[in-house]
This record gives sequence, structure tokens and C-alpha cells, in this order.
Amino acid sequence: MIVGNFNDLIATAINSTEAKNASMKVLVAPEHGWEGYVMRVVELEADGYSPKHQHDWPHINYIIEGKGTLQINDDINPLSSGSYAYVPANTLHQFKNVGDTPFKFICIVPENGHK
Repeated sequence: MIVGNFNDLIATAINSTEAKNASMKVLVAPEHGWEGYVMRVVELEADGYSPKHQHDWPHINYIIEGKGTLQINDDINPLSSGSYAYVPANTLHQFKNVGDTPFKFICIVPENGHK
């Protein structure tokens, strides 16, 4: 069991030449008892974005705050607080912050998808 506060966690920068102003905090992972999955919060600062990529696992996402977009293949989808998205495996995708404040979202992936 784990109970915590997001504000007490230390962010890890997303180190990729294809990402900008991006970091994440792991909330719940196998070492906390959730076998096979990782729940994390991704934060994109102003003008930030995640890498445009695809992989063998799906994402489940819930937008906490800010304004952004989610590109899935050729479609650009607007996102804001309360939005949610399911990104299937092997689908090209990218999150971008389109606002002036941080864009934060929960991202749940299988354990093998967390890097």
C-alpha cells in the first residue's frame, strides 16, 4: 500500500532530443504493490512536448490541469482539465502544451512501457 502527495515527489526530466520542457513523477509502480503497471504524472512546461513516437503498449491518460493537444496519427485532439484519452499500442502519438501554464496529466502504462 502507498499513500502520498504529488507535491512531495521529485520530478525526473524526460531525456530525449525529441522532447522539450518535459518531466514525470511516478505515483504508483510495482515496487508499491501494483504489479505490471505504472501510474505517473507527466508535466509539460510552456512550449513543452513529449517525443512523437509509437511503441508496443497502450497509454491511459487523464488531464489534471492546463491546456494541450494529443496528436494520434494525423489527428490533433485538444485537451484540458478533465479530458481523458486512450492511446492504443503501435499508434504514433505526441502530447504538447499549448498554454502558458504547466500541462499535467496522469499516464498509466504497463511496467515494460515505463522508462
